Amino acid sequence: MGAIKKMVEKKIPGIHVLSLEIGKTLVEDVENSFFLNVNSQVTTVCQILAKDPKLQQGYNAMGFSQGGQFLLVQAEYWHDPIREDIYRNHSIFLADINQERGVNESYKKNLMALKKFVMVKFLNDSIVDPVDSEWFGFYRSGQAKETIPLQESTLYTQDRLGLKAMDKAGQLVFLALEGDHLQLSEEWFYAHIIPFLE
Repeated sequence: MGAIKKMVEKKIPGIHVLSLEIGKTLVEDVENSFFLNVNSQVTTVCQILAKDPKLQQGYNAMGFSQGGQFLLVQAEYWHDPIREDIYRNHSIFLADINQERGVNESYKKNLMALKKFVMVKFLNDSIVDPVDSEWFGFYRSGQAKETIPLQESTLYTQDRLGLKAMDKAGQLVFLALEGDHLQLSEEWFYAHIIPFLE
């Protein structure tokens, strides 16, 4: 993500950019992004953010592909549309964060505190399945062919995460571009992402 950091710093001189690493070395960071329990990763990230005095008055945050988690099909990020009961009962992270086992009001409150939640869908993504999940869409329950958009999901209609309220308030931004996973040009990034950081 060093290239993204450089692009942001180039367009917004003097900005404080903190590129998060969950490990003491590059190798440990990569290994942790694949194998460390996601809840442990979240705890570590929260600790890093809390210790940075430049972030105490608020900040803009960018995340790319769940920190690389989608490069492997892991139980922590796999939502099985065919066997929903197994997914809900055994998911370590995703079912909880998506409020599919119960509603954690702090998740909802924290997400709704965002001024803007910008989601980018790569229309020819060969890593994320289904591609519509980049905008919180997913397969219709019980099969793995037809997808439904966020707005037709229970997560949205019951407003479990506050996404419906955020959408109505203009806080959700849905961007799409041609290309494979994380393949975006500097020009596109400058035109579509940088304005949210300025």
